[in-house]
Amino acid sequence: MVPVVTTERLILRDHRVGDLDDVAATWGDPEVVRHVGGVPSTREDSWARMLRYRGHWELRGFGFWLVCERATGRYVGDVGIATFERTVEPPIVEPEAGWVLARRAHGRGYATEAVQAALAWMDAHHPSVRIACMIDVGNTASLRVAEKCGFEFARDVVYKGAQGRVFMRTRGA
Repeated sequence: MVPVVTTERLILRDHRVGDLDDVAATWGDPEVVRHVGGVPSTREDSWARMLRYRGHWELRGFGFWLVCERATGRYVGDVGIATFERTVEPPIVEPEAGWVLARRAHGRGYATEAVQAALAWMDAHHPSVRIACMIDVGNTASLRVAEKCGFEFARDVVYKGAQGRVFMRTRGA
């Protein structure tokens, strides 16, 4: 049900039971989640996240992939497109791109490479869908990724007490 997407250095694939340790370590790292809610996830939270990822593919026909290095198979992070149904005004009605990488994968260009691959897959399989993303104002690395992937600033928002920015991307941008 979850398609495999490959890039020069990465493989985007489905989340599997055996991935829980890597997902939990990444989402439990305070430095990784500093700009993504700010609260490290428990192992239980990470398991629920993996279930949501798999379920999203079933319900929407798109979702999040686990990203690993092609050369080693080593976990890199989670990247994809989802409808989060966030409680934010004005609402974000478009699917949102998202990405979280393990700290050891930061600064290597993996986020940009994986997000571009996810967006290309969406363009090919859901061509009429506009994609949004919401980024914490202090997350300069993700702001750069969004810019490189064709997202343009749309508006400021407050989400769960944190200042964020919503960006939009049209197909093939």
